[in-house]
Amino acid sequence: MQRRHIIQWGAASLAAPAFMAQAQSFPSKPIKLIIAFPAGGPTDITMRSLADSASKILGQTVIVENKPGAGGTLPAQALQTALADGYTVAQIPLGVFRLPYTTKINWDPVKDISYVLNVTGYAFGLVVPADSPLKTWTHFVAWAKANPGKLSYGSTGTMTSPHLTMELIAQQLGLELLHVPYKGSADLMQSILGGQIMAAADSTGFAPQVEAGKLRVLNTWGAERLAKFPDAPTLKELGLDLVQNSPFGIGAPKGTPEAVVKRLHDAFKQAMEQESYRTALGRYDMVPMYMSTTAYQKFAQDTFTREKALVEKLGLAKPQ
Repeated sequence: MQRRHIIQWGAASLAAPAFMAQAQSFPSKPIKLIIAFPAGGPTDITMRSLADSASKILGQTVIVENKPGAGGTLPAQALQTALADGYTVAQIPLGVFRLPYTTKINWDPVKDISYVLNVTGYAFGLVVPADSPLKTWTHFVAWAKANPGKLSYGSTGTMTSPHLTMELIAQQLGLELLHVPYKGSADLMQSILGGQIMAAADSTGFAPQVEAGKLRVLNTWGAERLAKFPDAPTLKELGLDLVQNSPFGIGAPKGTPEAVVKRLHDAFKQAMEQESYRTALGRYDMVPMYMSTTAYQKFAQDTFTREKALVEKLGLAKPQ
């Protein structure tokens, strides 16, 4: 027994300097940041700004790779096969915490990701074409009740926050809506502007189309009205006790050395404080939403538990 302990101690002693050296020299090559939505949307634009600032701080390029689809969960899945060396990190949208309840997977969203920090969250809302007869939320609800299953709305994907929030709204109001999922905001906007769907639930990437007079905002989903759309009521003002801002951050593969996680955390936190990033967020009514490594890990655990209750409440859980 003593001999085995001595051998284990010796192996750990040899490994420790290697980890220290790795952390001290990190990063020595470009870092890949995988994001969950397509190029050109709010997530892509804001995360590229963050990556650009982090690149200058780290002294190595942070390369953004878009991996859309599967409700925003593909980057987190990619971490499961990536080396735990800090050179692959990923955006972790809220949909990741719903995944085990709707899909059979062989990894745990809480235990099998090294959480680095949370960076921001979305400002959401519901829009319709400017020439739509659904002029207000009251019109939307009345038409949906009169035409069960015919009022089509698009979201940025099945089981994303826009989708689940709309289903929760529909459940509370006794509506039957027709959901049409897309890979991201860019595809969704093309569809609603092209007349393929009647409404779109999304982050405020729709702002340019609203400002151009092509779309109308029926409601927004924050705790307060958005300064950019002061005439659009919140869900709370419409009698729905709901607030949705869907925080998201950055994760690394399980087992990434603590010193490397700390280096990533410190660099991205400093990048969050840059004016260029805050300006990019402001274009979409988003704000910095910092959580430390410890706080983000706790958020992951708490959210994982809460999202299970939501998925079950909506009847969307699949038998495993």
